[in-house]
Amino acid sequence: MIDKKKLSERDICTKYITPALEKAGWDKQLQILEEVSFTDGKIYVRGKITVRGTRKRADYILYYKPNIPIAIIEAKDNNHSVRAGIQQGLDYARILDIPCVFSSNGDGFLFHDRTETDATIETEINLDNFPSPEELWNKYKKYKGIKTPEAEKIAAQDYYFDGTNRKPRYYQQIAVNRTVEAIAGGQNRILLVMATGTGKTYTAFQIIHRLWKSGAKKRILFLADRNALIDQTRRGDFKHFKNKMTVVKHRQIDKSYEIYLALYQGLSGTDEAANVYKQFSRDFFDLIVIDECHRGSAKDDSSWREILTYFQNATHIGLTATPKETETTSNSEYFGDPIYTYSLRQGIDDGFLAPYRVLRIALNVDAEGWRPDQGKTDKDGNEIEDRIYNRKDFDKNLVIEERTDAVAKKLTEFLKGYDRFAKTIVFCVDIDHAERMRTALAKHNPDLVAENYKYIMQITGDNDEGKRELDNFINPEERYPVIATTSELMTTGVDAQTCKVIVLDSNINSMTKFKQIIGRGTRINEEYGKLYFTILDFRNATDLFADPQFDGEPIRIKPVTEAIDLGDIIDEEEENTEPIIDIETGEEIEITPPEIRYPEQEFPPSTANEPRRKVYVNGVDVSVLISRELHFDQHGKPITTSLKDHTKEIIKEQFASLDDFLNKWKGSDRKEAIIAELAEQGIMVEALYEAVDKQVDLFDLICHIAYDQPPLTRKERANNVKKRNYFTKYGDQARNVLEALLDKYADEGIENIESMEVLQVKPLSNFGSTLEIVNGIFGSRENYLRAIKDLENELYTVA
Repeated sequence: MIDKKKLSERDICTKYITPALEKAGWDKQLQILEEVSFTDGKIYVRGKITVRGTRKRADYILYYKPNIPIAIIEAKDNNHSVRAGIQQGLDYARILDIPCVFSSNGDGFLFHDRTETDATIETEINLDNFPSPEELWNKYKKYKGIKTPEAEKIAAQDYYFDGTNRKPRYYQQIAVNRTVEAIAGGQNRILLVMATGTGKTYTAFQIIHRLWKSGAKKRILFLADRNALIDQTRRGDFKHFKNKMTVVKHRQIDKSYEIYLALYQGLSGTDEAANVYKQFSRDFFDLIVIDECHRGSAKDDSSWREILTYFQNATHIGLTATPKETETTSNSEYFGDPIYTYSLRQGIDDGFLAPYRVLRIALNVDAEGWRPDQGKTDKDGNEIEDRIYNRKDFDKNLVIEERTDAVAKKLTEFLKGYDRFAKTIVFCVDIDHAERMRTALAKHNPDLVAENYKYIMQITGDNDEGKRELDNFINPEERYPVIATTSELMTTGVDAQTCKVIVLDSNINSMTKFKQIIGRGTRINEEYGKLYFTILDFRNATDLFADPQFDGEPIRIKPVTEAIDLGDIIDEEEENTEPIIDIETGEEIEITPPEIRYPEQEFPPSTANEPRRKVYVNGVDVSVLISRELHFDQHGKPITTSLKDHTKEIIKEQFASLDDFLNKWKGSDRKEAIIAELAEQGIMVEALYEAVDKQVDLFDLICHIAYDQPPLTRKERANNVKKRNYFTKYGDQARNVLEALLDKYADEGIENIESMEVLQVKPLSNFGSTLEIVNGIFGSRENYLRAIKDLENELYTVA
């Protein structure tokens, strides 16, 4: 008779849960997946070092078909109740959009049915009565509103498999499944919001392929507004459509294909002859996918919108990272609310997108404004208008040469301390600014520019040589260009996987544009060491991180009727602006809310086409007032209190008293696990270390900040252990090993001595191999680990 109480969680799964599933008719190879990690683990940046947090992992996910998950099971060992895993299972089910949740300890199952609203929402069932695949598929259909055999056929259509191990991430699965199921249910306008770098094109391909193969949609048009997007799509995931697909070029229409890729510009024009989309009948396409739908066709009066209106009988799917909601443009009015949103913050938390550091650099002329001395003239000898100029003017109306030089100098200093070959994009006010910035950067990097003039390139719409280098900039294997100065060209549609630095020297008032720019750095490329990126902000553009719209639901502000009072919108904006406090000075930071732009008024004919003259000046004293790093909480919002108060608040939420913390710390087998857990809760470990001069570890930082205990350095703690003659109970060799480990702790911290890898480095390796130390000197692995545990308890004895 097996004693279940002595079995591990894995044993319970193998001996009881899996056999119960197979008995109920589940296919172990195709329908049962065990220990499914569905996130990659958030990336934490500690100085220049990155570490991954814990992956979210479900014990079982059950699939009706591959990529169509219908149930989740959380297992516990038999020392827990049958109900012990249900809350964790429900949390995962919410994330994964799964209706049926089970908890088990090997005695039976607790079944939580998210399709029910009465007393049957949770029921206990024995091991022999686990539901069959068909039973849970029926639950799934009820949950998803799949009511007819035709809709079921579409919803159950297989995904495309390319013969490799590639499969959709969990959020791509949800986006694909929800879209296909909505269309199967008759919905004809669908909006998908997915952050830059999360695979919108792959998601679109799986949606199109499933609808096409099921016969629900026979002719499909994929619309974009940039050649680069069409080329990436054709050469990427869509290549699997092979000879069924064509790209519309030179306004030539061939109606023999089934999948069409096209630019808006290639289908329409300023005169009727250019509107070649009308060569198709209005019902030719039954599905249109609009990439980057926040641009171009989003406006009611756009000529590109006419294409969508012409094919209005087709199903329209809008894809965007940044849904647009302004006075004149509304994605949600056209498509409805998003059917699924996967945000930048969620992507970073899941470890699929790169986190960011923010360095704010305040120049004196930006912070204080600049007023010309009486009689001050510009470079052309004209007297400069007497008023106070600020960052809204700089490089747009007035150019201070020394300011451009100061930005270039500061960026160069940063790269010299970080990595001079880190791919960098500098976002400038306009093309003229990008041109001047390239020159200023070249002056501060003459050695690398002399080595290869492509070290710094201006990549703007008017510069053909720069545009030719765009592919090289985004190619991870190409070393040059390293620094790209740009204005608008690189804000979107540029897949810069290895971009490690983004410089903001442009006034960004549009949330859409801000998100697109930040999206240039969010892709991860582990092969090339790209796991995070740094934002150097010279214009306070990162104030927009504090805006609720940055990572929340877009708020529709387009008036429903023309009678709306525009003043109400302004008042609403002002009321919702929260003050942001500088974490170092305690002073309020000014946030300029995004401008509300009204329809342009008529311009006098004499000046309509005359560009505003820029004023160029030099001889101005420009210096860096302050350069500091902004810190963000676990929700991605700027920390507006001191780091100490922020940390204290988080720790007190976790541990009400010092005793609670000490018990957790001493009771943990691995202190590194507690450190990782606290980092996930939002504690800025590295920033706290930098704020304390003494060489202390996290234990002392926490005790000092949260519980006002005097901190000891690691060396002081190590010396206290030696003074207590703690090692006398061990033999000579074991004592020597433990003393060497104690010295390691004093130098490097607790995480190092917890790893057995430390035994492979000097001076520990002088005592023999890992096996010789553990088994030969200490007698067994258990004895060695017990000695380490005892040493840690001695280290953290609180007087």
